[in-house]
Amino acid sequence: MLQKYVYPLLIFFPVLLLQTTLVPFASISGVVPDLILILLVYYTLFYGQIYGTVMGFIFGFLFDIITGSLLGSAMLSKTISGFIAGYFSSESKMGIYFKSYAFSLIVLLCAVIDSVVYTFFSSIELNTSIVQVFFSQGILPGLYTAVVSVLVVFFHPKRSFD
Repeated sequence: MLQKYVYPLLIFFPVLLLQTTLVPFASISGVVPDLILILLVYYTLFYGQIYGTVMGFIFGFLFDIITGSLLGSAMLSKTISGFIAGYFSSESKMGIYFKSYAFSLIVLLCAVIDSVVYTFFSSIELNTSIVQVFFSQGILPGLYTAVVSVLVVFFHPKRSFD
């Protein structure tokens, strides 16, 4: 129980600290990777869809409260991302996800959805087109997050999941 419920929350706070302090220095034209989403997808693939949905809600709620952003925007986007990542959760395929780049593709899908939903509810500008917003606030952060998630594939222990 401790490993399933408490450790993700204990890891969340240092990741949030990194996300809010150091990651903005690694931005490329204002696009930053979402380390919290990588953590969410990682735990969702291990524990399933319901776990990922609830953990996405908790991560988003804590992110909204701590950073002072619009309450509910990150909560909704992380909840939807955890739900979608849960579709890929399978005990028989866990080894495949973490030994190949499939993990990064799952992160890419979830990060694009997360970025689009978050942008739609938090800061939509009326003078830009929806295609431009989708590309600049959805696709680019998703790609950057997926590239950073390759580090998880490289550094994940190469043990079996039997």
